[in-house]
Amino acid sequence: MVIAERLEQAEARFAGGAFAKGTISRDGILDHMEASEMHSNSSEGEESEPLPRSLREKPAKSDRTDKKYVKNDKRTKAKNGDQSLDAKKKTKEPDEISKRVLSRSEKYQRGFKPQKDEEPGKVRSKKSQPKLDHARKRREAAIVDAARSEVLLAESAGFLEAEGMERTYRFTQKQLAENLDISSAGKIFDLKLNEFGPYVLDYTANGKYMLVGGRKGHLATMDWRSGKLGCEFHVRETIRDVSWLHNEGLFAVAQKKFAYIYDSTGAEVHCLQKHVEPTKLGFLPYHFLLASTGMTGSLVYQDVTEGKVAGEHRPGYGQCHVLKVNPYNAVVHMGHGNGTVTMWSPKQSQPLAKMLCHKGPVQAMAIDHSGTYMATSGLDGRLKVWDIRNFKSLHEYITMRPAQSIDISQRGLLAAGWGPNVSVWKDALATQVYEPYMKRLLPSTTISDLHFVPYDDVLGYAHSNGISSIVVPGAGEPNFDAYVANPYQTKKQRQEQEVKGLLDKLAPETIQLDPNFIGKLDPRTQTQLAREQLERERAAYLQNKAEGKYLDNEVKNKMKGRNSTAKRYARKRQSNVMDLKKLQEMERMERELQEKEAKRRKVPEEEKGALNKFYTEKRQTR
Repeated sequence: MVIAERLEQAEARFAGGAFAKGTISRDGILDHMEASEMHSNSSEGEESEPLPRSLREKPAKSDRTDKKYVKNDKRTKAKNGDQSLDAKKKTKEPDEISKRVLSRSEKYQRGFKPQKDEEPGKVRSKKSQPKLDHARKRREAAIVDAARSEVLLAESAGFLEAEGMERTYRFTQKQLAENLDISSAGKIFDLKLNEFGPYVLDYTANGKYMLVGGRKGHLATMDWRSGKLGCEFHVRETIRDVSWLHNEGLFAVAQKKFAYIYDSTGAEVHCLQKHVEPTKLGFLPYHFLLASTGMTGSLVYQDVTEGKVAGEHRPGYGQCHVLKVNPYNAVVHMGHGNGTVTMWSPKQSQPLAKMLCHKGPVQAMAIDHSGTYMATSGLDGRLKVWDIRNFKSLHEYITMRPAQSIDISQRGLLAAGWGPNVSVWKDALATQVYEPYMKRLLPSTTISDLHFVPYDDVLGYAHSNGISSIVVPGAGEPNFDAYVANPYQTKKQRQEQEVKGLLDKLAPETIQLDPNFIGKLDPRTQTQLAREQLERERAAYLQNKAEGKYLDNEVKNKMKGRNSTAKRYARKRQSNVMDLKKLQEMERMERELQEKEAKRRKVPEEEKGALNKFYTEKRQTR
């Protein structure tokens, strides 16, 4: 933790300014490693110098003479020892550990390249040179500490390996439990909950706590490793989905009418009435946004720290039951009933991208942690893997029944629950595989939800009869970063992490398909931009001129209706033009009027009655 903290401090202090561009050399890293070793050895054997008798009094003569002799002695030793140190550096070769540190230190240099003016000895200002040297040494020290920290990460991911004619998917959980240690074997369990199912579940970011919710209103939180129950209650209402928020202190529940937020004791904290009839929930941990979709088909973002609605969109594809958050760029993916997957950002009214993934409704979706691959399952019985970078389909798998839930582990394992079956594929994202890595059958049940446990080789899945957990070797990341998610975090660490997360909270406007786009600068000058704009306008003018948009009879600001500008202009131009077609039309209209007048019955004088003086015969006037 100290090593990572030193690295972060060095990055934060020197990454933004001119100090970040100091030279990082192989010799400098080796010098720092040797200096740290010499300092640790010398600190054990040397004794501290005598201090003066008080702060106000001057040191005694004996002390001053001793110090002079000590200083002179050190100077002479330094002069005599420079040549020997240089000789040692020339003859001494780095040992195996130093070679490993050097090989790993390249990725921690962050790609900074020093400029010519900032190299040692080439700075004009004498005051800036010591600062640059100090920054360079600090950066070298941080690189060495970060590279050395990898030596402590001794854990490695291991998978099941079959011998001969054996197949890994034939291994049962009972056989695995017999060959596992006690703590790992205890992670295989089944909770029979037949009354309030089917269930849905969710795990915290560090994988320590589990949240379960039954369709008929049962809610419970627990530390699933130790079996310690957090809270358990019944809401007496339909529950469609559950989701943890930033930590185990708060969780959201999609109930029949609205979405609700509860604390760790089960007390209701908020009723989110903007989330009408929600069916699926998703949480953005770095933005503190709760996203939901429901029967209305709309997507709603709500800031859980301020209570404000950050965005609301209406895709227009009907009710939606599939929603996933991309952990790489925080873009929300929605699966619709017409087989389309749309990608949304809270501050943009139109989707960032649309993909036609299936010929039928989308049933489930999963996105890997790198944001590269997306897996979707549809009602057509296909399970497809997509490359989000270029929006292309890589390969597809066929399931006997449409997969109701899918998930991707931290190590790239793909799990799917279809009917009573749970299948796990290894290396199924980048390549096409033809047999599963592991599988399990639960007779007389239907899989409703499944999730891999972060930082653990465990897969938890919910079904109509309760909750189950199985061991999947190689699923979780063995080495965790305590600054991101700490499975062993204490109460004080949780509080500190919550405060730091609120201070580092990102704005909703930062959510884009390419998160690296933020902060880019346009290298073009104003002259180049003006020249390009002029060229575009000239090309548009030539194109419009070729299409005939700049003729003399063109009338701008057109209006709809009979008295529009274009209609009046056309009538004005055609009023004095007499051609054969117009004369024939005028004769036809006059003939029709005469025939209509002849057919009309004339009223005799005797039939007009007492109101004769008020009666006037209609005459056709032109």
